[in-house]
Amino acid sequence: MELKFASYNIHKAVGTDRRRDADRILTVIREVGADIIALQEVDRRFGTRESVLPRALIEEQGYEIDPLFMRPTSLGWHGNTILVRREITMIEAAPVHLPMLEPRGAVRVELQHEERRLRVVGMHLDLSGLRRRHQIRSVLEDAGRCDPGCPTVLMGDFNEWSLRGGSMREFGSAWQVLAPGKSFPSQQPIAPLDRIVLSQEWECTGHGVHHSAMAAAASDHLPIWATVKLGG
Repeated sequence: MELKFASYNIHKAVGTDRRRDADRILTVIREVGADIIALQEVDRRFGTRESVLPRALIEEQGYEIDPLFMRPTSLGWHGNTILVRREITMIEAAPVHLPMLEPRGAVRVELQHEERRLRVVGMHLDLSGLRRRHQIRSVLEDAGRCDPGCPTVLMGDFNEWSLRGGSMREFGSAWQVLAPGKSFPSQQPIAPLDRIVLSQEWECTGHGVHHSAMAAAASDHLPIWATVKLGG
């Protein structure tokens, strides 16, 4: 079984020209063509926390949206949501509560595909290195409590500049930490803020940063992706 995972901080659909344009984000999502994609900053920050992406247009691209949202018109849990191709069954979804001073969060979905159970967590971590460490520990503790154990993918905007150091040390040898490349800022990337982390059951067959003219304009982050294989 081979799947393509992606993570994309869409910056509330505000592009580098400071215009909010959901169509550009949806075009980039279509360009990436992932089976499972974690999005960050999908809702407006204030007021009704309305989603910046129309639900119907996401569904037209063949995705199911995780059912976690904070307000009737929002899509995300603290701005985080996970999109899953319809041929992959979503069994369960739950928020992962993170220690924080400002609004941060993570979402976890349990999936089934080709008779295999999978677990995916999408997250947006803090700017503070100390709080990032605590938040990663919370995510790992949550994953450890899930029963049954299964192949797991953690991804999102980690806000971590260091490739292997800093808060990424929290994963230890039990996880495969991928740094697909520099993803921020989108027009001239200098920082690998976005990451994908795999449990040991997965074999990574490729990863990278999605560069396109549309991606460079649609958000201040570029999407990252990884293709991974699960043995029988």
